[in-house]
Amino acid sequence: MLKKNVGGIDRILRIVVGLALILGFFLNADASMRWLYLIGIIPLATGLMQSCVLYSILGINTCKTK
Repeated sequence: MLKKNVGGIDRILRIVVGLALILGFFLNADASMRWLYLIGIIPLATGLMQSCVLYSILGINTCKTK
């Protein structure tokens, strides 16, 4: 299982940006490259799981430890 390394404002921003991009996918039906909005799945998933593989590779941790 992946270690939690996303927390606080970082997590909230990921969820908001992910939801906004996915919403753009549905609202922008006429766009020629609307499939790019589906990239929002990545920040949404990492925000909900509180774990980011790239952060693990780079050694970044924004989750506060107690």
